[in-house]
Amino acid sequence: MKMIVAVIKPSRLDTVLEAVTQAGASGLTVTEVRGYGRQKGKTEVYRGAEYEVKLLPKVRLEIAVMDDIAQRVIDAVTAGANTGKIGDGKVFVLDLESALRIRTGERDVAAISE
Repeated sequence: MKMIVAVIKPSRLDTVLEAVTQAGASGLTVTEVRGYGRQKGKTEVYRGAEYEVKLLPKVRLEIAVMDDIAQRVIDAVTAGANTGKIGDGKVFVLDLESALRIRTGERDVAAISE
């Protein structure tokens, strides 16, 4: 099993959700986060005064999948989040040792499938 963690632009969330679902993921977790990378923030103007926003709003997706569909889901996230501009985000792939569905006690693959 794999845990796919992606940090993307909030404006691309709906597109990525649709692509990930079509790729076979049965569920995911979304968290609103803030951060920076190469983009290093941006300058905005409010009531005539300029100020720097160092941490930009992003969305973090956590998707637990079986090994056989992991690459499909990664490709779906990448295609859905890509705008070709700086700040599109990152995808991290981790080995997932175990999973447990609390309600039923199902473990591992049974816990992350529908």
